[in-house]
Amino acid sequence: MNRQLFRSVAVSIVCLLALRTATAAADCRETIPEVFQKIAPSIVYISAVSIDPFKVTERITGASGSGFIIDPDGLILTSSHLVYGYQAITVTTGAGQMVMAEIVAEDRVLDIAILRIPTPPGGFPAVTFGDSKKIRVGEQVLVIGNPLGLEQTLTVGVISGINRVLPAAPMSLKLPLIQTDAAVNPGNSGGPLVNSCGEVIGINTAMFLDADNLGFALPIHMVKDVLEELLEKGRVVRPWVGVAGQLVREELSEIINLPLLDGFLVETVEAGSPAEKAGLKGGMLPVVLGGLELLVGGDIIVEGNGRSFNERKNFVDFVRGLKVGDEVKLTVFHEGETRQVSFRLPERPN
Repeated sequence: MNRQLFRSVAVSIVCLLALRTATAAADCRETIPEVFQKIAPSIVYISAVSIDPFKVTERITGASGSGFIIDPDGLILTSSHLVYGYQAITVTTGAGQMVMAEIVAEDRVLDIAILRIPTPPGGFPAVTFGDSKKIRVGEQVLVIGNPLGLEQTLTVGVISGINRVLPAAPMSLKLPLIQTDAAVNPGNSGGPLVNSCGEVIGINTAMFLDADNLGFALPIHMVKDVLEELLEKGRVVRPWVGVAGQLVREELSEIINLPLLDGFLVETVEAGSPAEKAGLKGGMLPVVLGGLELLVGGDIIVEGNGRSFNERKNFVDFVRGLKVGDEVKLTVFHEGETRQVSFRLPERPN
C-alpha cells in the first residue's frame, strides 16, 4: 500500500471512529447483558510467542492478553507489551476463528499497538469509542477480556479514580490513567474498559498484584490523538531528552540534608541519549519520605529554554512544546553549583 493511500485509509478510520463516538452516546439504555452481547464479538484473544536461540532449554517464551477490533477491515488495538519483540502473534476472534496477525504500528510510551488480521467476507464487528474526557468518578464500567486465558470474561465495577499517575516516567508528561475497581487480572491487558453505553473509554494496561480491585486503563482519547500518525507512520514521532525523574521542591533539602532547588530531579539517564552525551547525571542515594520514593544525588534541571521549573505548569508547558530538531538549553543544579547545557533533540527510539 503506497503512502498516500495508507494516509487516506488512516484519515478515513479516524473519521469513522469520530462519527461512531458522536452518534453512539445518544442512547444509553442497555442492560449489562445487552452491553456485553453488543461488544463481545469485537473482543479478541491474543497469544504471542518467541524463541531464544541462545538457550538450550526453556527456549520458548510467550505472552497472552486481549484486544479489540477498531475497524471492520481487521485492525485490532491492544497493548504493546503483549506483542513487541515476539515472533509469532495469534489472534482468536470473538467467533472463535484463529488467525495469524501482523503488527501495523506500536508505541511503547503509551503501551499501545495496532495489529492486522485477514478480513472475512462482510468484515468484522468494530467497537465504538466513547469520550474519556467526560468520565466521572462513580460511573459504571465493564471490563471484557481474557484473564488467565479465560476467553470472553466480564467484570463490572465503577470508575474509582481519574488522572492517576503511576511512578516511573521519562521527562515527558506522565500518563493520567483511569482507575477502576472492576477486576482487572493478567490477561485483561490490551482489552477495553467500557462504559454503560457499550463504548470503549480506555485500554486496560496495569494492575497492582498485591492489591484488590485496583486496575488502571489508558484513556481512549489519548489513543485517538495519535491514531492517525500511528496508522500513517507506524509509530509516534517524539523528541528524545533521555532522563527520568520527578519534580521536587527546595523545602525537601531541609529533610534530607542535601542542597536542592525547585526543579526536575534527574533520577536516571538513558544510555546513548542526548542527556547522557551532555553530561547529565542521575541519582545514587535511594530515599523514602512519607511513601514518596526518590533517587537523590543527581542533577536538578531548574530551567528549560529560559522557563523556570518552580511551578508544575511551567514544566508541563516546556515538555509539551518540545519537538524533534529543537535546540534545548537547560540550567542544571548540582551540589550547590549551576551550569548550562544544550543539545539538539533527535527522535526518540521506539
